[in-house]
Amino acid sequence: MSSKPAGYSRLQIALHWVIFLLIAVQFLFHDGMEEAWEAVTRGTYAGPSAGAMLHVVVGLSVLVLVVLRLGVKLKRGSPALPEEEPAVLRAVAHGTHWALYALMILVPLSGAVAWFTVNENAGDGHEVMKSVLFILVALHFAGALFQRFVLKSDVMTRMVRPGA
Repeated sequence: MSSKPAGYSRLQIALHWVIFLLIAVQFLFHDGMEEAWEAVTRGTYAGPSAGAMLHVVVGLSVLVLVVLRLGVKLKRGSPALPEEEPAVLRAVAHGTHWALYALMILVPLSGAVAWFTVNENAGDGHEVMKSVLFILVALHFAGALFQRFVLKSDVMTRMVRPGA
């Protein structure tokens, strides 16, 4: 008997999509934070703007939800990848997932350190990791499409429909 669940739980699926939406908000609406950060580093910061506050609140929300998601994953597990999938693709999938988790924790942490301590090195790290996160999200999405349309597997469906 396998210890891996047949599919993701409703909570895992909900966390996946809520975190995705929050990260999309961060990528699409970061201008307010960029302006505030430039003002802070120039010494002309006059107080938080709505855009900067949105970025901080959403970033910290991502951090909390990712920690929750990781806890659920470690406790409940996740479904196995298809056995017929080549080992190299399984390795890439596992590596990508763990790198995504690491970046979804490190990007908000580095942003918080940069913002709350006015640490430009943390801000630079935040920018680099944000770019790597964007690339990994794109790779993750491409992998899901590859699974669905080339390998004809149900891997993509599992993140939409709860399983046992």
